[in-house]
Amino acid sequence: MTVLVAYGSTGGSTAEIAGWIAEELGAAGLETRLSAADAVDDVDGYEALVLGAAMYAGGWHADARKFAKQFAGRFDGRPVWLFSSGPLDHTADDTELPPNHQAEVAMQLLQARGHVTFGGRMTTEAHGWLGFVARRMEHEGHSGDFRNPERIRAWARGIAAEITSARTG
Repeated sequence: MTVLVAYGSTGGSTAEIAGWIAEELGAAGLETRLSAADAVDDVDGYEALVLGAAMYAGGWHADARKFAKQFAGRFDGRPVWLFSSGPLDHTADDTELPPNHQAEVAMQLLQARGHVTFGGRMTTEAHGWLGFVARRMEHEGHSGDFRNPERIRAWARGIAAEITSARTG
């Protein structure tokens, strides 16, 4: 059985976080499929799900919201975890941030076990057509990479341990 790691990302930051998570799951011996949320057309055959989304202006990425609605109830009895990325500061590392409303709805639709928020990244290089936004945020002191790979990977190792324990239990 395979673990699906799906994500909604615009500038690539959330996709990279999802990639780190998939790497850790794979390193723990779990078969893993990494996919953009809008590229998933079927969830049969997956034993677990990790779904992540970038947050923009307090909203959860539309592709992840659509995924949650499309596959609501399809993960019954299987573990699901959600993550958000987006704060452009270190608050995600300093305190446990609650899911925003849209992530909360996705948690309910997918019966998720948990949610975590990781810092985001906003740079002119990563956001191409959104570069003007990144430049303005940089001018205001809110640009850069606030992701914490060690924290993200540790969270993924916890998920891997939980899946492995459930397999052997």
